[in-house]
Amino acid sequence: MDVGRVLNLNDLVFFVSAVEHGGFAAASRRLALPKSTISKRVAVLEEQLSARLIHRTSRSFTLTELGRDFYEHARGALIEAEAAEAIVRDRQAEPSGTVRISASVPVAQLQLAACLPRLARLHPKLRLQLDVSDRFVDLPQEGVDIAIRSHFAPLPDSGLVQRRLSEEAVVLVASPAYVSSRSPMRSPDDLAQHDGVLSGALLTTWTLFDRSGRRALVAPQAVMVANESTVLIAAAEAGLGIACLPERMCRASIASGALVRVLPDWNAGTVTTTLVMPHRRGLLPGVRATVEFLVDHFREDG
Repeated sequence: MDVGRVLNLNDLVFFVSAVEHGGFAAASRRLALPKSTISKRVAVLEEQLSARLIHRTSRSFTLTELGRDFYEHARGALIEAEAAEAIVRDRQAEPSGTVRISASVPVAQLQLAACLPRLARLHPKLRLQLDVSDRFVDLPQEGVDIAIRSHFAPLPDSGLVQRRLSEEAVVLVASPAYVSSRSPMRSPDDLAQHDGVLSGALLTTWTLFDRSGRRALVAPQAVMVANESTVLIAAAEAGLGIACLPERMCRASIASGALVRVLPDWNAGTVTTTLVMPHRRGLLPGVRATVEFLVDHFREDG
């Protein structure tokens, strides 16, 4: 190693903060340092590297291609440094620091809304940040520690750590009033004569499976389309028709009698909920404690 060219770790902090907050001014506010100091130190970093990392103009702040690659490794180095410090301080110390979580709307409403307050009370030094969005989140790029994703097909091999939280059937439900007022449903073929509340305008058919693996393709008569589960459940409870939803979403309505299972020997496959995180983040006590808490919560709730 050329000792004369060892990079200043603080300069990596300034560079990563500027990237994550969209510019020197925002990084200045975040770090409580003069903007000129951060800009100067990043310039020194570029000089040491003999490379341009950032395109700067009066109105824009964008990374060069080399800057994007350098950012990924620089951020990883800071995470490793943070993890090393945490281990030295005390591996069993009380979990602390900020843990950033990304989750879809249904997961947030049905799972995290109830359990995250318990986690916060259990570890008062944790600062939980939950971003609720159904969009795909790039964890390393966006600084997210943990994402919880529900999916029908296996997740691709992305280099992220994956831990399966739950797997549940997708079931058919309707209100008791609807079921009693319409013709009996004894087999999937009967659903062609029934109304359905669908999750998408193009999702006009349901593929059903029974316990022996038999498969049936059915097409109910669409009376309403909505891409949000709460709306679909409300429509089914109001007697508009049959809904096809993950079992956990319908559990409370079934328990209260507002909905009943239709063709209970059949389901529309399964949906899996998986926790994913960058490998380095799992080394931090706060992230590790959050992951174990969520794994236990989903296991108990299953």
